[in-house]
Amino acid sequence: MYNYLTEEAIKILQDEIQHRKSVVRKKINEDLKEARAHGDLSENFEYKAAKRDRAQNESRIRYLDRMIRTSKLIKDETTSDEVGLGKKVLVKFLSDGEVEEFKLVTTIETDPLNNLISIESPLGKGIYRRKEGEEVMITSPEGEYAVRIEKIMV
Repeated sequence: MYNYLTEEAIKILQDEIQHRKSVVRKKINEDLKEARAHGDLSENFEYKAAKRDRAQNESRIRYLDRMIRTSKLIKDETTSDEVGLGKKVLVKFLSDGEVEEFKLVTTIETDPLNNLISIESPLGKGIYRRKEGEEVMITSPEGEYAVRIEKIMV
């Protein structure tokens, strides 16, 4: 399974890796050094917390690196009248008539609470490369529902 990422998304991941290696790692090492100076490591909470933080940081670095290595670079090759990456779209849910605005993004940029939906989500897959006025059946784990593309914005 690939992580579909744009060049911009890969840059965001690389920046986070660099930050974690140069800033976060350095701070954690300072915390470890200070905690060691307190003496008895077997009952030293600060030492245990710093070791846990170091493990979490290194794990995140490995995860981000793996995400980049296994990613599939995608470019938005949609026309201006098609739903594509980085475009906002008004979607009408035909079952209740509710209209919501979404922005189609890559996996790492997804934020459902702010209506940033992944191109890999059921709704994202369903509306990708569709045009205004098209009705689409979306199949999700909760069942099927119909939507119509009301408007595409850049």
